[in-house]
Amino acid sequence: MNIRKGHEIELIVDRTAHGGQGVARVDGFVVFVKGGVPGDRVLARVFRKKKGYAEAGVLEVLAPSPDRIDPACPYSGMCGGCQWQHIRYEAQLRYKRSHVREALERIGGLEGVPVRETLPSEKIFGYRNKMEFSFSDRRWLLPEELEDPSAGQRDFALGLHAPGTFNRILDVEACNIQPPLGNEILGAVRAYAMASGLPPYGFKTHEGFWRFCMLRHSTAEDAWMVNIITSEDRPDAVRPLSRDLAARFPQVRTVVNNITSRQAAVAFGEAEVVYAGEGFLKESLGPHTFQISANSFFQTNTGGAETLYRVVEEYAGLTGRETVLDLYCGTGTIGIFLSGRAVRVLGAEIVESSVEDARKNAARNGIDNCSFTAGDLRETLSRLHMDADVMIVDPPRAGVHKDILKGILKKGCGRIVYVSCNPATLARDLAEMSEMYDILEIQPVDLFPHTYHVESVARLVRKGD
Repeated sequence: MNIRKGHEIELIVDRTAHGGQGVARVDGFVVFVKGGVPGDRVLARVFRKKKGYAEAGVLEVLAPSPDRIDPACPYSGMCGGCQWQHIRYEAQLRYKRSHVREALERIGGLEGVPVRETLPSEKIFGYRNKMEFSFSDRRWLLPEELEDPSAGQRDFALGLHAPGTFNRILDVEACNIQPPLGNEILGAVRAYAMASGLPPYGFKTHEGFWRFCMLRHSTAEDAWMVNIITSEDRPDAVRPLSRDLAARFPQVRTVVNNITSRQAAVAFGEAEVVYAGEGFLKESLGPHTFQISANSFFQTNTGGAETLYRVVEEYAGLTGRETVLDLYCGTGTIGIFLSGRAVRVLGAEIVESSVEDARKNAARNGIDNCSFTAGDLRETLSRLHMDADVMIVDPPRAGVHKDILKGILKKGCGRIVYVSCNPATLARDLAEMSEMYDILEIQPVDLFPHTYHVESVARLVRKGD
């Protein structure tokens, strides 16, 4: 069959690809099916045709997969936050394990590496401790609203992005992956902003006052932070909102206002004003407490993060006699988590503000065997004069830079624990490391239910040890 853009074709979805789409084949030709679930028979329309593949969207499910369910969220399929709410959670875990295993084989050429069953998230809804909602002067309409003149105010939105876009904002009344009180707080912020007379930000005009509403939740304290990001410093607008939130919601522990004049669509301010509380929350991982400010990095699934770090602890195999080198240490959470079982931990990170947070976190927990250094690992790794027994590597999605990877191999630590948020770059890096290290096993951990994202922890031991 000669597939062309606009064609409507019947397809049987046989697997999922990393990125969340289903995969079907027509006479051996690959078609990625947006919204398809393995086992589905669907009628789909092709919306993109390339030399080696096509992309299509589901028009009708002719025979559903046993793994297909009705999504709990009314925005499912139209919001970029969750791609998999229409898939049973048990199946999501299987697919994530398959993505890791397929990446190892296809990208890394690594056959036979044991990949454990994906560890589930304790919560599959209400699990996110941080959500960022965007204001917009143009609301992106749902399909049923397109021809409805009573669909509500169209020049205001506070919500989440449509998939693959930066300027299309769905006005979201509730998001099921944050705790329920977050939706009540979001509604209060929306109502106040709409009544304020100040305009929401326009992605095309780059004008407007209200830009983002970021909500953080502390599981340990059951407390909330509300961070309002605006284009100007206007206490007359934000202070009354702060008072209103604190009065209506006792769990709102702190309200801050980040102010930015930059055009970049990033919920981060050049200046910050604290209107209520101390400007931070406290969260716990194991026996340790971490202070989280508006712009701090912290894993967005607190329970999932503890599960992840327990795996890292298991794979590190610490007995209390080892030294640990923690690369890409961020705010020090992994190093601090391991500190009780190590003689010394040295963390290294390029972002100086993260290193400062790591030092404060160690001091706050009374830990004196952790130290942290800032600098580009391409330059600093060779100067870290520490004969570590165990190395923790937790890079960003892009994986380990090739020059840093050479430095890691030169260090030659006996054990390496590699923490990855991207199966593709994990496979690439492990292939390079496999010349010197045996890859004993990989444990996928689900921190992001209803999305295709998966964390993985790999256990490596130097050959001959």
